[in-house]
Amino acid sequence: MEKLRIAVAGAGLIGRTHIALIQASAECVLSAIVDPAPAAVARNAGVPLYATLAELFESRRPDGVILSTPNQIHVEQALECIAAGVAVLVEKPVADSVSEGERLCAAAERAAAKVLVGHHRVHSPLLATACAIIERGTLGRLVAVTGSAMFYKPEAYFDEAPWRRQPGGGPILINLTHEIGSLRAMCGEVVEVQALASSATRGFVVEDTVAINLRFANGALGTFLLSDTAASARSWEQTSQENPSYATYPEEDCYVVVGTDGSLAVPTMRLKTYARKEDRSWRKPFRTEIVPVGRADPLARQLTHFCALIRGQTTPLVTARDGLANLRVTEAIAEAARTGTTHRLV
Repeated sequence: MEKLRIAVAGAGLIGRTHIALIQASAECVLSAIVDPAPAAVARNAGVPLYATLAELFESRRPDGVILSTPNQIHVEQALECIAAGVAVLVEKPVADSVSEGERLCAAAERAAAKVLVGHHRVHSPLLATACAIIERGTLGRLVAVTGSAMFYKPEAYFDEAPWRRQPGGGPILINLTHEIGSLRAMCGEVVEVQALASSATRGFVVEDTVAINLRFANGALGTFLLSDTAASARSWEQTSQENPSYATYPEEDCYVVVGTDGSLAVPTMRLKTYARKEDRSWRKPFRTEIVPVGRADPLARQLTHFCALIRGQTTPLVTARDGLANLRVTEAIAEAARTGTTHRLV
């Protein structure tokens, strides 16, 4: 089978990661880089460099484009790809506002376009296994979920991009969208949120710590702690063992999902259930096990899925509507934190 030609727009950190994965793939080749920056990355990759998508499409039409550009131009660039009839993988968040995300969804649906949103954790074997356990009813009726994304961003992170000290640069809009995607995958749709935000530790205008309450459509409740100034290992990156650029702590969890019949800790996959429903009591012992699951790079698996989507062999695991739903919840949490009010999504 002929290899697919994939172009990458945006040669920043995540863009360079996509470039390396394409170069290592047996299913696709890097055809071009789109970036107004100097040509070093393209020269090292041995592919043409274009300043804009319009220049790329005028010169050569790739089979697919991965957008790793700033959030503010995701929608316009995705619309260019749709108009050109080119499949597109849009990095998260799908848009920089819900209204812009709606515009993209409408265009994608009108054109029946091949659009995949880069919430790559959906491609993680860990998350897929957790979702399968929950869907089988092993935990019974869902009651609650508790989660965290607590980590420490060094001062250099803010020095190299001072906008991160300002509204829009905090962990709600930068980091939380991943967590919302995971929570929705495991527990279903979020219908109501509350949030308290603090900037007391760093003293920036933007938040550094957030406590979040969530209500799901199935009646389950959730709590989530988010902080980029906490000396903690309780985040997906530091527990999943999926990204070698992070130190990992395999004994830690960042989610615990609880039902009427048992609980599942993720990503250690420690499962606790009662041997019989008649035994359910806090005085009775649990039957405990660790569910076996393989580790694999979800970004590499996402690229394989994108290639299958381009070839018409599958439908997107994360549609533009899914990406918009994650963004909608994230924006609701930001608004709840700003106003101190409960925010309903339905």
